[in-house]
Amino acid sequence: MPELPEVETMRRGILAIIGSRVRGVAAEKCARKPILLSPGIGAFARRTKDRRVTAVDRLGKRVVVRLDSGDSIIFEPRMTGLVLVADPPSVEHLRFRLDLAGGPIPSVWYWDRRGLGSVRLLSKKQLAGLLDGKLGVDALSITAEQLRAVLSPSKRAIKVALLDQRALAGVGNLYASEILHRAKVHPESRCDAVKPAQWKLIHTHLGEVLQEAIRHEGSTLSDGTYRNALNQSGGFQNSHRVYDRADEPCLSCQRGTIKRIVQAQRSTFYCAVCQRRRS
Repeated sequence: MPELPEVETMRRGILAIIGSRVRGVAAEKCARKPILLSPGIGAFARRTKDRRVTAVDRLGKRVVVRLDSGDSIIFEPRMTGLVLVADPPSVEHLRFRLDLAGGPIPSVWYWDRRGLGSVRLLSKKQLAGLLDGKLGVDALSITAEQLRAVLSPSKRAIKVALLDQRALAGVGNLYASEILHRAKVHPESRCDAVKPAQWKLIHTHLGEVLQEAIRHEGSTLSDGTYRNALNQSGGFQNSHRVYDRADEPCLSCQRGTIKRIVQAQRSTFYCAVCQRRRS
């Protein structure tokens, strides 16, 4: 589930490791489905030993720990991954540990209940190759003009298009529903039929929703999986207006009922009154 607000919260949660030195890394024993760990732990350890952390960045839905060697450790949480500095939700789902010296955080852990995520050590060239053509402009920095230019030619439904990481990096299923609701745009509207004024509204609410969610440290849904770096729940779920609220009254207009449809094998939530589909 982690989308841009959750991954940005993870990034901020480990910022204090900047300046620390890597003491070692370990692949935790786990009887569950293994994550992708690349390269093998031996090579991973040799390349990171005694290297200093120079920055902690985010690329779309990935946390990037940059080292003074030019290599970067990439945490990609996918559906159920967490980057932690405190006790994990469960020991049996721990996957990877980064041990540090010279700073306030002794270890960073990667935890993944379903094992769909990955931890990779990549050179600058490898990282550039991994992301080349696969990551669009970040959703926090894209301009209204860029958003319209990259999506408006498409014949896809606007909700589906917003999930395309090659066009717009960071937005996922949850936040796409919330953004379109606040912009009062029907999720099945074709991109090439969305009006210029609607694109401006989508861009405005794109920034507002994501920044609000970051301030609340993300959304922890009913399964309780997502946690911040200190193993604490996020708070933005309490501000959801449509997501996972099918058949409940619309909090925005007080007249409609939240509907659920399936688009590209994913649930979409919207209000048929607030988000009327234009002919």
